[in-house]
Amino acid sequence: MEVVYKAPAPVVVPPARLDAFLSQKLRFWSLVAMLLLVYVHAYNLHSRYLQPFTPVDEPLAVGTFLQYFLANGLLRFRIPILFAISGYLFAHHDAGTPHRERVKRRLRTLLLPYLLWSLLGLVFTWALEQHPYTRQLVQQAALSIFGPDNPFVSGYSPGQLLLRWLLAPVPFQLWFLRSLLVLNLAYPALRWVLSRAAGAYFAVAALLWLLDINVLLIEGTGLLFFGLGVWLRRRDQEVLLQPRWFRLLPFAVLWLGLVGLKTWLAFHYAHPPFIPMTLLHRAAELLGVLVMWFGSNAAVRASMRRPWFVWLTGFSFMIYALHVPLVNYATEAVLGRWPEQQMLTFLLLPLAVVALAVLLGAGLRRVAPAAYGVLTGGRGL
Repeated sequence: MEVVYKAPAPVVVPPARLDAFLSQKLRFWSLVAMLLLVYVHAYNLHSRYLQPFTPVDEPLAVGTFLQYFLANGLLRFRIPILFAISGYLFAHHDAGTPHRERVKRRLRTLLLPYLLWSLLGLVFTWALEQHPYTRQLVQQAALSIFGPDNPFVSGYSPGQLLLRWLLAPVPFQLWFLRSLLVLNLAYPALRWVLSRAAGAYFAVAALLWLLDINVLLIEGTGLLFFGLGVWLRRRDQEVLLQPRWFRLLPFAVLWLGLVGLKTWLAFHYAHPPFIPMTLLHRAAELLGVLVMWFGSNAAVRASMRRPWFVWLTGFSFMIYALHVPLVNYATEAVLGRWPEQQMLTFLLLPLAVVALAVLLGAGLRRVAPAAYGVLTGGRGL
């Protein structure tokens, strides 16, 4: 009698559960980073397009200094920390599910929301262009990538519409989803390199991040900090306890000092020096990640004990996806009526936009949970 050998079925190992406090901390930052993102995009000084070396046309005053200090300095750590969290979580769930299956899931949780919200941004902008007053707001917001000679969605050619839908959305914050999707697709290659040549990987990624160079739709920030999250999780590094070399107060003081210096240079020079501003900006990003991650434990514990805060974390993605271009057009409307209230607009308008995103999200989740799930990639259900 012939004996037929059958290979044993593969053992599916479920990923280990995250430490309870780490899970709370990741959820805390998923919301807080989105709140801070709205403030960065609510920046209303000129020029509005923020780069590490962006100057300020307005005169130096307490309000103008504070806006730049926050929007183009103190709050810039949020994207690196989100990429690091994403890399950590993706590596955490590495065991048990084939990469192909994980990619299919990411198409639903990243690509589909990206395409839908990009389309909604185009439709919303087109609708505003149909009325003279709101058409003027669209023009003043200057979100068109084709310059002042072609400022309106209603004037785009079919090719330009396709470009804006697929690669350069009107809700420009969606670039993060696009970059994250590419990183997820490339995860096996990243994992291989990080396991064999982590030093070389981080050297190249750090250079791309420092110079703000993109590679195949992946930003240097994503390569560096997503890779860092993957590396930390695969090496099972402790991410909750402060390293021995880290001291919260000196690092926080240094962080504030570098951001203050960068802000002063932006006002002092008509064309701030590129290299010093870039170095200050990147150093502030790193310090911000360290200070806010290791210094936020008390805030995490206090916040996650409050039911209303935990409830709000379910709408992090709605805040992220909905706030642009809404906050840009609303800024033009408010400052058109009260042009002297730049600081008050910066402080209060983001809160109104966040409240609207939460209310719309809560209403949609209650009335049409299936549609809410599609729009958010299943987040918050």
